[in-house]
Amino acid sequence: MVTISHLVKDIIQKKPIIQEAIIQDIASFALLAENLQPEIEKELGKKVKLPAIVMALRRHAEELKSKHKPIKFDFSSEIIMKTNLCDIAVQKSTNALLKLKQLQSLVSYEKGDILNMIHGTTEISIITNQKYKDKILKLLKGEKIINIEEDLVSLSLRFSKEFFYTPGVISSIIRKLSWEGVNIFEIISTFTELTIITGKKDAVKGYNALESMMER
Repeated sequence: MVTISHLVKDIIQKKPIIQEAIIQDIASFALLAENLQPEIEKELGKKVKLPAIVMALRRHAEELKSKHKPIKFDFSSEIIMKTNLCDIAVQKSTNALLKLKQLQSLVSYEKGDILNMIHGTTEISIITNQKYKDKILKLLKGEKIINIEEDLVSLSLRFSKEFFYTPGVISSIIRKLSWEGVNIFEIISTFTELTIITGKKDAVKGYNALESMMER
């Protein structure tokens, strides 16, 4: 049997912005109930009183907050920002894979340069310093280039190995960045490091958002 509680939960799950407002405790249940009332009445086929919706919202809010408790990174965490990056997406093929093996020799890791290759089912994303873009495109001549993004920034968050086994770390970071209006181009995750690739215009905003999650 469909109830008001079921409908409220279903609607909120489909609206991440409202969900985040509830988690951050900045949502007005009275106003939200008014907003949801027409949709709930339509689904139930009858009139529904606002207090009943408010009560269902409060119950669901408690559930959300218990599942999404704020995660704070310990003092050993650090954020590293690198600028002037590019993201080249190329169609995956045997030839492309063979050519990409040569990329390792192009990048000066000892100078702090970066090279990340993310393999999807049908395409490969190459994230590296913008100064290597022309060399990479020359190397990939004849391959299908799907997209090129420039003026990107990487925000790398390093933390202790305990966070590898802590549920909700990555989702909490993504939710925080999304809430702050930071557009994410790529996410790169290793054992103790999470790297977010974003645009230059969102770099400072993203850095501050991550910094706010660190314990002082």
